[in-house]
Amino acid sequence: MINEGCPERTRDALKERDHLDDHKDYNNHGIKVISRATDILRVLGQSTGGLSLGQIANRVGLPRSTVQRIVAALELEGFISVEKGNAGIRLGPEIQSLAQARSGAIRERLRPLMKQISEATGETVDLAVLEGNRRMRFIDQVIGSQRLRTVSGIGESFPLTTTANGKAALATFEPTEATKLIISEFEARPELARELTSLLAEIDAIRSGTLARDEDEHTEGVSALGFAISEPGDEIYAISVPVPTTRFARKEAELTAALEKLRASYLGL
Repeated sequence: MINEGCPERTRDALKERDHLDDHKDYNNHGIKVISRATDILRVLGQSTGGLSLGQIANRVGLPRSTVQRIVAALELEGFISVEKGNAGIRLGPEIQSLAQARSGAIRERLRPLMKQISEATGETVDLAVLEGNRRMRFIDQVIGSQRLRTVSGIGESFPLTTTANGKAALATFEPTEATKLIISEFEARPELARELTSLLAEIDAIRSGTLARDEDEHTEGVSALGFAISEPGDEIYAISVPVPTTRFARKEAELTAALEKLRASYLGL
């Protein structure tokens, strides 16, 4: 209640009330801006290429002018990059830096389990992360004890449609989005193109729980099994075990059991 009998107290009370209202409005505006910026970052993360301001505006349901202001602020902080020409707007280096920090945490959690698989099977175990919905990049590895083994360098990247970890990552997307990613890779790399219906059926099976597989598809003489992990924040990782094809059939049941045990352990099943 405002004391009308004391003008000074009345003025102070009105000022305090106005201050609280302004603070509330500022907080609401700030939350709205953060929410809109997050929507824009998610849309860019789901895109297989750069987007224009108009495309972003359509996908997030905001006026182009609003998107332009938010994009300018995000670019200033390094969260997005605006490329010249037709490349459009993409996620920036600061997002990649944050992702690498999160990758360090997941490496720590998964490495003991990866070691268990490697020690049990004698095979190499790889950990990869999906980058920009376009490539799988290896970020960790436990090298097996077999004399004849398959080893890829940390930091190398691989396509989605011909690798076990790539197919596993594709299966984490809804069918329509997964199809877009597959077609985009086929268009960018025609040498990888294959019959789409059979590949989509393979992705559906992985989505239902089957381990992803690569039998001499990416590299002749190398086969692999794997599965994907979706982390909070939309990061997608995949664990895979590559082996020389000469012993893949003999060890497939053993590798399947080891990977399914790891998946169940990690997911708490």
